[in-house]
Amino acid sequence: MEKVSFNENKLIVAILFGAIAGIVSGWLFGTAMVSVVWIGELFLDTLKMMIIPLIVAAVISGVTSLGDIRKLGKVGSATLLYYTLTTACAVLIGLFVVNLIQPGNGVEQLSQDVPEAVANKAETGFIDIIKSLITPNIISAAANTKLLPVIVFCLLFAAALTTIGEKNITIIRFFDGLNEVMMKLVIWIMTFAPIGIFALIAGKIGEAGGGIAIKNELLAVGNYCFTVILGLTLHFIFLFIILVLFSDRGRKYFLTLLRALFTAFGTASSSATLPLTMKCAIEAGVDKRSVKFVLPIGATVNMDGTALYESVAVMYIAQAYGITMGLSEQAIIFITATLAAIGAAGIPQAGLVTMLIVLNAVNLPVEGIGMILAVDWFLDRFRTTVNVWGDSVGAALIEPYLPKVNSLKK
Repeated sequence: MEKVSFNENKLIVAILFGAIAGIVSGWLFGTAMVSVVWIGELFLDTLKMMIIPLIVAAVISGVTSLGDIRKLGKVGSATLLYYTLTTACAVLIGLFVVNLIQPGNGVEQLSQDVPEAVANKAETGFIDIIKSLITPNIISAAANTKLLPVIVFCLLFAAALTTIGEKNITIIRFFDGLNEVMMKLVIWIMTFAPIGIFALIAGKIGEAGGGIAIKNELLAVGNYCFTVILGLTLHFIFLFIILVLFSDRGRKYFLTLLRALFTAFGTASSSATLPLTMKCAIEAGVDKRSVKFVLPIGATVNMDGTALYESVAVMYIAQAYGITMGLSEQAIIFITATLAAIGAAGIPQAGLVTMLIVLNAVNLPVEGIGMILAVDWFLDRFRTTVNVWGDSVGAALIEPYLPKVNSLKK
């Protein structure tokens, strides 16, 4: 395993300092910090600019590096199994803590409109999620950062590439080179991460009205926030235990991923954090083939934090309305939240939209989402961090399933 360099340690400290400074500044100066929002958006947009070319290069390079396409089945099955099981465990943890604490009991229902973009998706179902895997226009999907159909296309393209013999060498080398260039760009961009994360957090708190406004929001739904954060913390620890038990990695791996985790908290976007997550995982010694195959897919479909959040939120809404959720209803929440979180990526405003699916499945009022909107932006940062950690653990656990011989690369 490679050691984290002194400069990288300094970057971790700088990012942490930027995040803390952003919280303090937003809390103290309130709406005045809205003036720095553009800096955070510029940093976030720069990261997002990397996503499509990086995913295309990484997925194609990663799949072709596995050699015989028939060996992809073993790696793919292990990846899918990991994502499904950990997401299911996240939902179970969420249901456990929300039943234990019952944060919605006695809560006054807050009247707040559901965003129009979300309300228009109220009839979204699992068929829509399945259809989101394929797009008739891959260029349009890439332009709108619809990652799921882009990844499906890249998987099919790479699979076909492995079947054409030595003619594929030039194409594969092109995507390998493109991947290396994208990694170099990520290194340059992350130099500005402390400033970007400071601006994102300070600006967001400023937009919320500063410390007094946030304090009032947190007091109104304090038990709910505590329940979500407790559940996410427990799942984070659960993933760390899995990492230690089923791989030869542990504390050093976690420390190497800190830059990605802090960035995930600052940006609230696992997709935007993907370039850095891949870089950190490679630095931690994970096989590049596992990183390039597992992480892009994970950033799109592996949403442990989102699944846990949705299970807690739906139960909270039910408790606030005085509606009892028995074992059968909670079983439906478990199944629906697990499947919806896995398919969330292809839908705009994924977290809230998939929550509509779960609410509809157990016949709860959709308007209940209005009760949690005020703190959704805050909790989103915690669940995104857990999502990125889950992806990173997956890359390390899938590594042993990679084929031992690389038959395509010379």
